[in-house]
Amino acid sequence: MLRILIADDHEVVRYGLRKILARQPGWEVIAETGDGKEAVSKAIDTKPDVAILDYAMPLINGVEATRQIRARLPNTEVLIYTVHDDEELIHECLRAGARSYLLKANMESQLLSAIESLAVHKPFFTGKVFETLLNSFLSSSTPVTQVIQTRHLAREKLEITERNVLQMIAEGHTIEHIAKHLNMNVKLVQALVNHAIRNRLIER
Repeated sequence: MLRILIADDHEVVRYGLRKILARQPGWEVIAETGDGKEAVSKAIDTKPDVAILDYAMPLINGVEATRQIRARLPNTEVLIYTVHDDEELIHECLRAGARSYLLKANMESQLLSAIESLAVHKPFFTGKVFETLLNSFLSSSTPVTQVIQTRHLAREKLEITERNVLQMIAEGHTIEHIAKHLNMNVKLVQALVNHAIRNRLIER
């Protein structure tokens, strides 16, 4: 049984999430709340497998709630959702311990996949959020490999993407085709290919 906690200050949102999750076999919403402080206390009491937190909550926000939950319950995975597509906020959530960051615009299509990943302790990011992370990595003055080492929460996703890109390059696909197939920006694919060439992962 996958045990889930929901925290959102809008009752109608909690109701909608609860209805969606209740339809999944083997999933159970064991607690819900409307503020961040109570989200922490209920998480400690019920020990959920996954906590779904709105970023903007009363008393303490989703980031601080995540930090406190992860400090007390390291096996509880946290998904934060928000309307904000902001690079610094994404990094702040990851540093706090969240392993998934969804935009509210993607909730309907990506929520179940995100929870499935978190249930097996794997991170999950939508294409737009992951592209924001990649842009941050690739624009950093620090070498990409060093950034990957220090940003361990995104490392696995980046490595999977690199492998996919390298595999498609080896199969003879163009960068444009790869970008379309993987739903990525062409410049990001080119940057990954350039990185692979510099590190002699592929030949020119």
